[in-house]
Amino acid sequence: MAKRGKGNQIGLYIIVGLICVAMLGFGTGQFGGTVSSIGTVGDREIGTNRYFNAIRQQIRQVSQQIGQPVTFAQLQEFGQDQAALQQLISTVSLEAEASALGLSVGDSEVRAEILRIPAFQGLDGQFDREAYSANLRHSGSNERDFENDLRAEISRTIVQSAVLSGIETPEAYTEALMQFVGERRNFAWARLGAEDLAAPVPEPTEAEARAYFDANEDAFMLPETRDISYVWITPAMLAPSIAVSEEDARALYEERIDEFVTPERRLVERLILGSAAETDMARIEAEELTFDELVAERGLELTDIDLGDVTEADLGSAGAGVFALEELGLAGPLDTDLGPALFRVNAILTPQETTFEDARAGLEAELAAEDAVDQIAGMIENVDDLLVGGATLEEVASETDLELAQLDWALGAAGGIADNATFRSAAAAAEVGDFPEIADLGDGGIFALRINEVIAPRLEDFADARPRAEAAWLRQATVDALAAQAETMAEGLRGGQSAEALGVTLTEQTDITRESFLPDTSVDFIEQVFEMEKGTVAVIPGDNAVQIVRLDDVLPPDPADNRLTARRQLLADAMSRGLSTDILVAYARAVQENSGISLNQAAINAVNVQIP
Repeated sequence: MAKRGKGNQIGLYIIVGLICVAMLGFGTGQFGGTVSSIGTVGDREIGTNRYFNAIRQQIRQVSQQIGQPVTFAQLQEFGQDQAALQQLISTVSLEAEASALGLSVGDSEVRAEILRIPAFQGLDGQFDREAYSANLRHSGSNERDFENDLRAEISRTIVQSAVLSGIETPEAYTEALMQFVGERRNFAWARLGAEDLAAPVPEPTEAEARAYFDANEDAFMLPETRDISYVWITPAMLAPSIAVSEEDARALYEERIDEFVTPERRLVERLILGSAAETDMARIEAEELTFDELVAERGLELTDIDLGDVTEADLGSAGAGVFALEELGLAGPLDTDLGPALFRVNAILTPQETTFEDARAGLEAELAAEDAVDQIAGMIENVDDLLVGGATLEEVASETDLELAQLDWALGAAGGIADNATFRSAAAAAEVGDFPEIADLGDGGIFALRINEVIAPRLEDFADARPRAEAAWLRQATVDALAAQAETMAEGLRGGQSAEALGVTLTEQTDITRESFLPDTSVDFIEQVFEMEKGTVAVIPGDNAVQIVRLDDVLPPDPADNRLTARRQLLADAMSRGLSTDILVAYARAVQENSGISLNQAAINAVNVQIP
């Protein structure tokens, strides 16, 4: 059996861990026991559980990437369900190839991998047979099936390692990329903005704005929108109606008096002097040494004797003497539990007091908010009973303190309840006809929502979009006018006229690479410069301006640039990884073609309807 490296083992643990976690929430029983696979690659089945887990993992990944919860329907719109299926097919095809090649691992190897899986370990970190069996039963699996799958996973990694071993990026390829990355350009350029126009562009007419709108409909499409009715209540909404007695507010004030009344505090250092107290003090008074020198003489650092900020009570019997100082300085020797000590006061922190009257408003608001949370918690059962009994949201609002509201919600919407992550998740997942359910907003508040209508993406009305259409037309017209003006100047430069004679000031740039950035330039400015031929002049338009560029020289990478040496290895490593991925994908496709793929769309649909 091929020996696997540590890196492969770590990757395998991650794969197996993900399989175990995903399996805990899903089992074959969810398909009524009649559907066990969605197809085959060769003679190897693609299990329904594996497909389900692959889709759920894809949903999580896409949700993390866009920062919003994604439903399965949305995943299908993005085409990511097919991406997950293709990845699964590739994985199974490599397992089938391992089986066809006669690759397998012994029971001892499978056992070793199982012992390393955290989900199967007890509190002591050792393998727990009961946890192992219970987890598999809960997932609808069993030891035989799981161990067979694990054996296939290990065998697949052997095939992958064999395919990828020894792959290196050709030196010529690396050199070509380094030339591309390190090439330099010397050029002169100028930026022309709206302020440089000979005459300003007039405001667009309605016909011009309409023409721009019609020609750029994609820019004025409204996203899928959900017409949502919801009822909600939060502590902030309820608290203003809750009366708090002065007695309760005063009791809270007294309970937390240390927050409102702080005594005088001092930043103090304490040096225990012991039997040499009088002698040491005399030496300091005679200015034979300083306090800091005495500390160092004792082999201590100032941090060793620092007491921080303390009250008089914190210092015990020495407190009165230390706090008797009216200025910063030394106090002592003073008796302490550890013997005579010398104290140095480095700062005096004056006492602070917030009166009850000053603190009252905040205390009452805090008590009202706490009471509101309790009251809302007490409403949940009643509201839930109303919804279960068939009450509409409108009826719930009329019979309880929850407020009824409406929202046209789309991904990315913000403001009000749309800022709440729980509400956004519920809004994205709910469908027309779903039963409204009470949900927690996370701050003590609750809500329930209903999807009235899901409005497909559509073109915005011109009347609503007109201001933005006019602004966009004006930007484009301004850039067009600037480009025409700049082209006239460029023609002059091409004909040998000086920049000064043309009324433009050129800025010289040297040793510019593809990774350079110049402020006040368009996003693709550097890219466009590198596409120019030496000695040419070009006009490069941007969003709100244009640039005139004269390319003076094309230079190879700088041999003295030490950063390129480091970049060379990074590029080689990155290209090797990319090349390895491409080879593995090609190998998997070849296996699929040779083995044959058979998919059961009815089985796939049966799994899909189980995915929220």
